[in-house]
This record gives sequence, structure tokens and C-alpha cells, in this order.
Amino acid sequence: MSSIDIPSLTAAQAREADRLTWERFRVPVSWLMEAAGWQVARHCRRPSYVLCGKGNNGGDGLAAARHLHRWGLLRGVACTDREGLRGPAAEQAEALEAVGVTIATEPDPTGASLVVDALLGTGLSRPPEGRVREWIEAAARWDLPVVAVDLPSGLDGDAGHAPGACVGASLTVTLGLPKPGLRTQRGRELAGEVWVADIGIPSEAYREVGISVPAGLFAERDLVLLPGPAA
Repeated sequence: MSSIDIPSLTAAQAREADRLTWERFRVPVSWLMEAAGWQVARHCRRPSYVLCGKGNNGGDGLAAARHLHRWGLLRGVACTDREGLRGPAAEQAEALEAVGVTIATEPDPTGASLVVDALLGTGLSRPPEGRVREWIEAAARWDLPVVAVDLPSGLDGDAGHAPGACVGASLTVTLGLPKPGLRTQRGRELAGEVWVADIGIPSEAYREVGISVPAGLFAERDLVLLPGPAA
């Protein structure tokens, strides 16, 4: 399937599609988060350290961490604001802690050979600040390959530029549909290889926000490689 067949989803459209998925089509946000975590974990088949923010992107990372723990591949997980987690993200944290995993307040990737970036998602409005910025800069110093959740943290998902500190990913698992910024400006450079992952958002929700998803997009597989720019 060529890139022209895969529509992009802006930050505003993504927020509205998520809202409709639960409010109108009754698919729980927690189910989508679990599916996202599973899809991310599948790309991390090596000892991994997970960096999480306090939003839903962080919840996706916590779900991924739990699967990595089951497989014996989790070397640790840290969250910028564990107490600030709410809703499904907080539930993911509780599920991870219930199996004995401590969510650290400072990252230490000792023993890991890969980093999962779940710090920031769509809707970036200003350069990363505070602990998020510090952890993005730390990940660069570690010099380990990075798998980004949905977008590299610090990348403007709509415009494709990085207004401040930004993760440079080896691979990005973008959720549901790709974001425009992954295809423009610095997006492809910072995102690395991009895989589009089906997480169960109804096509009806996309249609409500003006996106027509090809019926066969995920018919043969639940992950589709986003083609690179034409030569």
C-alpha cells in the first residue's frame, strides 16, 4: 500500500476521534491504550528502558512496559510525574505496580539496550520544559536506539518541526494513523522507520472528523510500514 493511500491525522482530529471513539462508539480509552502498548512492545524485543510522561502517551508506554516485563525484557521504567497520572494512564501504572514493577522518579537505563520514548504525544504547543526536556536530553546522551510512541517527543506532529529538545528515534510506532509531521520537515529524520499500528479506533470515528480510511489498510496485517519520501 503506497503512502498516498494512508491518510494523516492532525492533533485536533486525533483528539476528536479519541473522544468519539468512547462517547459515541463506546470503545473504552483503556482498551485503546492497552492495544497501543502491545503494538509498541512488539517492536522492543530487547532489554528496554521506558520513559513516560503523565498524559495518555505515558499510559501507552506503561502498558508497553508491562508486556516487556512479562517477556523478561524490562530493565526499568520512569515517569516524570507518577502522582499526576489520571484515568486510564493511572490504571496502567497501577497494573504495572501490581506485578511488582517500581515506577522510578529518575531514569537509570543500566542494562538496557533500547529506550522507549513515551514522554509526549500529539498537540505540542511549545518547546519541552522541565523534567521532560531534561529526560529528552538524557536519552540523547545514553546513545541507545529509541522506539518512539506515536511521535518522537518534542516533534510538532502537525508541522514536522522541533521547537526545542526532541528525541531522535530509530523507529516510531504511530498509533491509528500517521501524523502529518512524520512526513514533513524534520519529521522523517527524527522519527526513523515509521510503522502505522492499528489500535482499534473505529473507521466511523475517523469518518466523523473528515478522514476516509481505506477499507483494506489493516486487512492483511495490523502494522503497516509508512513508505519513505520518493527518491
